[in-house]
Amino acid sequence: MLKIMPCDFRTAQTFVKDHHRHNKPPVGHKFSIACFDGDRLCGVAMVGRPVARYLDDGLTLEVNRCCTDGTRNACSMLYGAAWRAAKALGYKRLFTYTRQSENGASLRASNWICDGPAGGTHWTGLRYEQLEIVLDEKKIRWHKEVET
Repeated sequence: MLKIMPCDFRTAQTFVKDHHRHNKPPVGHKFSIACFDGDRLCGVAMVGRPVARYLDDGLTLEVNRCCTDGTRNACSMLYGAAWRAAKALGYKRLFTYTRQSENGASLRASNWICDGPAGGTHWTGLRYEQLEIVLDEKKIRWHKEVET
């Protein structure tokens, strides 16, 4: 039986470091959520300010990392919980990105809306440390938004 619990930054960061396929853990967050299968931690979602500065309007957050150990339905549960938490805190929008090669099944299962291709293959410029382990793949942007 899967359950959602709060998660501290260090625990989420360590889980991402140990389990994420192609990204390092983020350096900060607004909040993190954990998914447990019984007593076993099986996934985390780390939510923070949007990486794209034009989306950073004070009412928008981004799921910077969603990472599981492969436990069935954990990813969908984390995306759903991230949206409910963000909305409860007064945020109006939540974004996340998948790689073009990923099918987005967990996001579709959580009723996220696909915005289509977004951005380039990776951050550029001298001030950006490359955080992706695997490079050069386009991203797909997804969002949830408060209905008006």
